[in-house]
Amino acid sequence: MKFSILQEKLKEGLHIVERAASKSLTLPILNNILLSEEKNFLTISSTDLEIGIRWWALIKGEQEGVITVPARLFSYFIDLLPSEKISIEVKNDTLFVTCGNYKTQIKGTPADEFPIIPKIPKDEFVFIDAAPFCQGLSQVADIPTHSTTRPEISGVYFLFQKNLLTVAATDSFRLTEKQIPLKNDATFKKEYSFILPQKTAKEIITIFGEKEGKIKMYFSPNQIMLELPMEETDHPSVQLTSRLIDGEYPNYKEIIPPKHTTRITVRRDEFINQIKTASLFSGKINEIKLTINPQVSTIEIESRSAESGEHHSSLSGKTEGETIEISFNHRFLLDGLLGIKSAEVLFEFNG
Repeated sequence: MKFSILQEKLKEGLHIVERAASKSLTLPILNNILLSEEKNFLTISSTDLEIGIRWWALIKGEQEGVITVPARLFSYFIDLLPSEKISIEVKNDTLFVTCGNYKTQIKGTPADEFPIIPKIPKDEFVFIDAAPFCQGLSQVADIPTHSTTRPEISGVYFLFQKNLLTVAATDSFRLTEKQIPLKNDATFKKEYSFILPQKTAKEIITIFGEKEGKIKMYFSPNQIMLELPMEETDHPSVQLTSRLIDGEYPNYKEIIPPKHTTRITVRRDEFINQIKTASLFSGKINEIKLTINPQVSTIEIESRSAESGEHHSSLSGKTEGETIEISFNHRFLLDGLLGIKSAEVLFEFNG
């Protein structure tokens, strides 16, 4: 292996790929990343056996080859190099790196010990605009909770329909749902659903959230794969593969109340600020009380603590229905409000 690449380009790829490299004591090879040079492409790969990430770059290649090196060490070392061209060569399982006045040798490991990242059939796929997809996913990704008895709620539920993607998540206390419109360029002929691990959802947001263009998502019974093409060619620039969670997601639609007795619309930012203020006096159980009075179009917010004192504030809004008093854990309310991006929020209560 022998090639040259700009420091900034290699740094970009390493920051993406090292995210899947695990700190494994039982399988030390998982601490490494795989470097492969073939047909003027550099491929960097990593996996923790659940998530696999590949990154490609066009390079000036002189000799094809493959090697694995410690992910954290190599990435941190490249970060410290000057923003210049880097020359890399492999001899006897050792990586020789030259950049400006730096000449470094990094001990590697033969590539045949590195796990194979599964390949997914490319028959069924859908194109999704990266920005709205990642923004929508970020609104639900923090809700799931790890559960050994109910692994299905440890992930984010995806439902693909003809022109709509619905993502939902719950921890059995809270439920959130986001609908993302799809353009009519999908190849699947039926509804498609699966449960994506929470870790994968967060990695998707981090890796693709700042990217422009369309993500191509491929489906299979127990895995998915996401690709983002290069600007200059249709070849992928980043590819993420992940296993799916086995199981059937709860029919959460059944627990969403079909009717309401009270409704109020308030300014989101002002409501968030008042809940945060009330939370300072909410005590050990994080409880705040809301009183919605449609007669005067207000929502009263109260909290009290034997240790810190009492708080009361009010907020005006558009109201209708019956007067209601109800208490919430302020953390749950804030999680929902912070996930919503609109200027106003609509609350509906049924007692």
